[in-house]
Amino acid sequence: MHPRRALLYMPGDDRRKIEKATTLGVDCICMDLEDGTALRKKAEARAVIAQALRELDFGTSERCIRINSIGSGFEHEDLPAALNARPDTIVVPKVETADQVIWTSQQIEKYELEHGLPLGGVRLLIGLETARGVLNLSEIASADKRLEAIIFGAEDYAASIGATRTKDSIEVLYARSAVITACAANDLQAIDMVYIDFRDTEGLQVEAQQGAAMGFAGKQVIHPAQVGPVQQAFTPSDDAIVYAKRVVETFQANQQAGKGAYDLDGKMIDMPLLKNAEKVLERARAAGKA
Repeated sequence: MHPRRALLYMPGDDRRKIEKATTLGVDCICMDLEDGTALRKKAEARAVIAQALRELDFGTSERCIRINSIGSGFEHEDLPAALNARPDTIVVPKVETADQVIWTSQQIEKYELEHGLPLGGVRLLIGLETARGVLNLSEIASADKRLEAIIFGAEDYAASIGATRTKDSIEVLYARSAVITACAANDLQAIDMVYIDFRDTEGLQVEAQQGAAMGFAGKQVIHPAQVGPVQQAFTPSDDAIVYAKRVVETFQANQQAGKGAYDLDGKMIDMPLLKNAEKVLERARAAGKA
């Protein structure tokens, strides 16, 4: 599964910004046909994205296209146009039901079959942004094997429940936790919310570190300056990697010796801590550090 520490949105109708994104070393570049593109510029954005995907070198960055939501009316033009541009990944916002996931995957599969492409080659990510979506999370997360990640949209979710957004984000804690849980139960990546004040680097670092500690695999970003701090927050430190390796090695040695829980540097190590250490090493490998 592709590492997605930072998922950067770029307006689909702005070629210059898409070009800039390709120079940042970001994990995922998401060219946006939805909120980032004005209503009268949807057709233009489809053309700009297609040309960018033909002409630009994205390096190792995942090439994503976010279409408009299912039911918006735009999806019937967005999805074929996006698939014709041959991205790595389709992103569908504001998903509320499992049927929306299944319909999208079926349309992608139909395209793959018609064009002789490998089945399942186009990845699928979805946005979870409403109260109804949260209530249907269990069915949504297990709806289709093409699905790789769920992206939590805090601003739209808060609006859907009538909450006021605050600095500590307590009003979206339940939904954030629900997304992490559903993703963990279905072997999906959970991608955390946008930090909208892109000039507040300190606040971004705090929120990104909190998201990583909660169990998110990465975070959405909306400005190039946010990429570095977010990638750092979702990359284990050298000390964390060294300790995780020690946990794995000593756990194996103690198991071979017939021992269960044991002491390591004054901490009792058992199976849950082993699993946590393995996840640290998994993140480190995804970031190219182990």
